[in-house]
Amino acid sequence: MSAAQARVATLATLGLVAVTTIWGSTFFLIKDLVGRMAPADFLAVRFLIAAASMLLLFHRPLLRLTRREWLQGVALGVVYGVAQLLQTSGLEHTSASISGFATGMYVVFTPLLGTVLLRQRLPSITWIAVLLAVGGAALLALRGFSLGYGVWITLASALLYGLHIVGLGAWSRPGQAFALSTLQMLVIAAVCVLATLPHGPALPPDPQAWAAVVYMALAAGAGAMLMQTWAQAHISATRAAIVMTTEPVFAAGFAVAFGGEGLTWRMLGGGALVLAAMYLVELAPRRSNALPAEAAHHEV
Repeated sequence: MSAAQARVATLATLGLVAVTTIWGSTFFLIKDLVGRMAPADFLAVRFLIAAASMLLLFHRPLLRLTRREWLQGVALGVVYGVAQLLQTSGLEHTSASISGFATGMYVVFTPLLGTVLLRQRLPSITWIAVLLAVGGAALLALRGFSLGYGVWITLASALLYGLHIVGLGAWSRPGQAFALSTLQMLVIAAVCVLATLPHGPALPPDPQAWAAVVYMALAAGAGAMLMQTWAQAHISATRAAIVMTTEPVFAAGFAVAFGGEGLTWRMLGGGALVLAAMYLVELAPRRSNALPAEAAHHEV
């Protein structure tokens, strides 16, 4: 990897951290909304707003996609849309903390799917980082754990998120990030609207709910999808998944800052483990690049 590529990869990592910061800020909003709106209605309105805004901005790049790229975008959108429906439905049947942990299991599913589907061979340091990330997420989120219905469908959503991350890593290209993101968002919106049939999506019940839905549509929906699609054109799927496990760290931070929760040793310890995992996946590619350069230096 050249110095320029390393800089772009670092920017991609920082972009994914920004995405997870936004995602972490939405957890308590979603928990509140699904208490007042059906999950499918909330998701349909959210992603219709996101899709309309992206289509308005990026309809021209969308027309330049090839037939194969259209099929890839549709497949990614269907996977992500179904994952969103399962995850949000799971929040009705389990606590936000357990839902956050179960969703974060995509950090395990992503390298497993990459190994099975793409025959990827991962260095041992990556698996160590996966274990650290899982341990950190567990310490942050869990206060006891039982495998009820809500947990099972949330784990199913995590499996689909892992599949989406692997697919996006394989198919995303730097020059088509806007178009691929827009196509995915259109398909996600269609999947969520279909889930509201036959009555169609009900609108948010009050101005506060509307504000939360619009924020999640534009920041956590359109903006996050654009950044994730661009970032995964520059870094591996497993590296992206581990970076995105910072979501519960930010969720805990927002809970302390705005939700009235106290800072605990579990938050500090869990956050430290997740950040250590992220450091390892950032360090691994740099070490692998440095070793050949060092060997060449010694040969001279």
